[in-house]
Formats: sequence, structure tokens, C-alpha cells
Amino acid sequence: MKLVKYKVVTGKIKLLTGLHIGGSSDIIEIGGMDNPVIKHPVTNEPYIPGSSLKGKIRSLIELAYGKVNRNGEVHKCLDVNCPVCRVFGSSPDNEASALKRGPTRVIFRDVFIDEGYKKEMERKGLTVYDIIEEKAENVLNRITAEAKPRRLERVIPGVEFRFELVYRVFDTGDGGQKDEELFEKVIRKGLKLLELDCLGGYGSRGSGKIKFEGVEIKDYAPENLKIEVEES
Repeated sequence: MKLVKYKVVTGKIKLLTGLHIGGSSDIIEIGGMDNPVIKHPVTNEPYIPGSSLKGKIRSLIELAYGKVNRNGEVHKCLDVNCPVCRVFGSSPDNEASALKRGPTRVIFRDVFIDEGYKKEMERKGLTVYDIIEEKAENVLNRITAEAKPRRLERVIPGVEFRFELVYRVFDTGDGGQKDEELFEKVIRKGLKLLELDCLGGYGSRGSGKIKFEGVEIKDYAPENLKIEVEES
């Protein structure tokens, strides 16, 4: 097995509706939010964990290829050519098949607010608190009509994030052709499926509609790579 290239996909994720990816609510002050969005512990800026992107896209690909397990858990199998397990990885329940399949192909980075959008925020005098909304909802009893209010945080529509994912192409005896095909059938398809579906929680109630913008795909061959060293 030989590493042929890295395919690096970059671009923006623009929120078309409010986004809720839950954060910690271990400590709730009186009058505080019991369903906050996840935020960077230093900057307090909302962000999208790479695990959220990977998990959602993987689940959509499992549905698209009929790979959803009967128990609803993450798909895993012993098929060395399984597009889901080959691209996203799986637990090594069978060492022989894991060795033939090789390492996970795709790497998802954590996604942070786009620098250009931050500058636009500064120009408008906005802070991180201005791009997070509090949304009130009601849980309604169908018989008594009693409503129980609940509150959640969402990142407001229009916020732009900068994303990056890296796809590794390996030569497993075919010059990397199989991995190149799976990039089209899994990664590019998965990104489009995510646009049609939703990211984060409460998608069936309007949250989490996103759009990818300015997407670029660049190839990097290992033999041409080297770290740049700054001269002092």
C-alpha cells in the first residue's frame, strides 16, 4: 500500500437557517440556558466540530447506499470494498479485512468562523453574542393542550464558517483508482446530501440548513511536499 496523494477540499459553510450543535450544560445558572450551542473554550465563538460533520455525512451515505444496520448503530462490515468503511473507517473487528482495507481515507477538521466574516462583524460592531439567538419552543400535550416551554441557542442564519477536509488516496494495487472513484461517490455526494438534509439538531423543525460556497479541491503529491523553514 502506498500513499498516492492528498485531496484537500476547502470552502465556506453558510448557514441558511439557525444552527444548533449542542454544547455542555453541566452547570446551569438560574435563568441560564439549558440547551446551549457548542463554543470554543477560549474565544467563546461557536464552531462546528469535525466529528459532527463526519458523523452526519457518514449517516447520509449509509442511507444512500443501504448500509444502515438493523440496530441503528454505525455501520461496520468485513467487506474490504465497502465504500462506507473504506472511506470513514471502522473498528478492526476483523484484523485481516482491516489490513486489506487500509487506514481511514477522510479527515474532517473542526470548522471555525470565516476570517472574512469576522472582519465584517467588526465593521458592523458585532460580537459573538450578536450571532447567537435564543429560540423558544413549546412541547404540546395533544390531549390537554398544555404547553411546556423550552429554550435553545442557535447560531443565526448568514454566519459563514471556513471548512477543510483531507482525503487520502492510496494505491492498493490499482494505482489509487478505487479511492479516486470513492472520492466522487462518497465525499462529493455526501457534501451534496448534507445540503439537502440538515446539520446539527432540530433539523425537522427548521434548523441546520446549510450551503457550501467557494469549494476548491487541490491535489498534493507526497513527493512534492516539504516543510518551509523560516530563516532567522
